[in-house]
Amino acid sequence: MNNKDSVVLITGAAKRIGASIARALHARGYRIIIHYRHSQTDAQKSINELNQQRPQSAHIIQGDLSNATQAQAIGQQALAIWDRIDVLINNASSFYPTSLDSATEQDWDQLFGSNLKGPFFLTKTLIPALKKQQGCVINLVDIHAEKPLKDHPIYCIAKAGVAMMTKSLAKELAPEIRVNGISPGAILWPEPEPSAEAKGKILSKVPLQKIGESNDIVQTAIFLIEQAPYISGQIIAVDGGRSLGM
Repeated sequence: MNNKDSVVLITGAAKRIGASIARALHARGYRIIIHYRHSQTDAQKSINELNQQRPQSAHIIQGDLSNATQAQAIGQQALAIWDRIDVLINNASSFYPTSLDSATEQDWDQLFGSNLKGPFFLTKTLIPALKKQQGCVINLVDIHAEKPLKDHPIYCIAKAGVAMMTKSLAKELAPEIRVNGISPGAILWPEPEPSAEAKGKILSKVPLQKIGESNDIVQTAIFLIEQAPYISGQIIAVDGGRSLGM
């Protein structure tokens, strides 16, 4: 892949892991499109920094991925910028608790929309462009797609859907497009940060006994984009061994 010409669309990339992926790929020569929903200030700051380093190398797009029509529009707007998309990284995600007592249809629609429906229809929109470039798709899954997190049933079910979407689309889109997933464990603490006691409970389940960093996900994404031409339909756990089930 010729990094200089290649275009990467990263959803939910205004901050945290998405922003780290955007910065790292931009540093490797890719042109970057950052999607955001609410975090306009962070998104604008990111592309300003990237464009200062290399003029006209980064753009932003706003949209609500929980709406299929907007998801398709995001894809069309992204393609119109440079008339190509080489890599799609479905990183955007809503995450919040929904106990069975309090869960609503609105929670279901929001969590399924941002985590599963939006990525599906965005990917569908970009299939012709990705095929043209022999490109790839990377979906951010979650270890809780396999190991449910208490009080988060809707989120976990949605992420399980993302895992199956990854495998299904890898079969549907082969041989032109590779589709893989990255399944993070404890990568960065959530906002607001949990208590010291809660952190200790989480780390007690991680064989490597430490929290991961954004760069752990970044390096996995780079590997899947640049160094894995014969890998498709796989989900790589980046979790310090937590999925081993301590």
